[in-house]
Amino acid sequence: MLRVGLTGGIGSGKSTVSVLLAERGAVVIDADQLAREVVAPGTPGLAAIVETFGSEVVATDGALDRQALGAMVFGDDTARRTLEEIIHPRVRARAGALEARAAPGAIVVHDIPLLVETGQHVTFDVVVVVDVPVRTQIDRLVSQRGMSSDEAETRIAAQATREQRTGAADLVVDNAGPRTELAERVDELWAELRARAG
Repeated sequence: MLRVGLTGGIGSGKSTVSVLLAERGAVVIDADQLAREVVAPGTPGLAAIVETFGSEVVATDGALDRQALGAMVFGDDTARRTLEEIIHPRVRARAGALEARAAPGAIVVHDIPLLVETGQHVTFDVVVVVDVPVRTQIDRLVSQRGMSSDEAETRIAAQATREQRTGAADLVVDNAGPRTELAERVDELWAELRARAG
């Protein structure tokens, strides 16, 4: 089994690369999806969040009110770390269980937005970083997600720098161009990963 850590800054197109790798046969484990699962209604993860942050982080339907929780932790490093201590171990345990189900010889791609920030990059056989210039990130966040330039810059600043991410990479996928070019680059990436998987 080849264990691949996939990351990229917000707006880099990491999720698109993840989808393209899955189409080519990778077993993709999406940390964002798992982070939602481990705090779903009725889970110990949601119970721990409510115990720590209060019932105001629960929406009327019983689900986690991400906006309310985000307002509490964004800009408060202590609160953010407390939240991460609740969520990250649960996500890692779930990811480990999914990885254990993969077939021998599989290429297992862990799609982790904060791979470098959390120091997890050192645990993978190969680290792949999807990279774009910061200006491209801002433009995409404004045009595709409706953020203001200031909001986009704040979100980008809260993550590892472009240099920190690429410095941790074994392979870098340049996604500054059009989608058609990205598909070609992912074909090249897939060939490289298959070669490394032996």
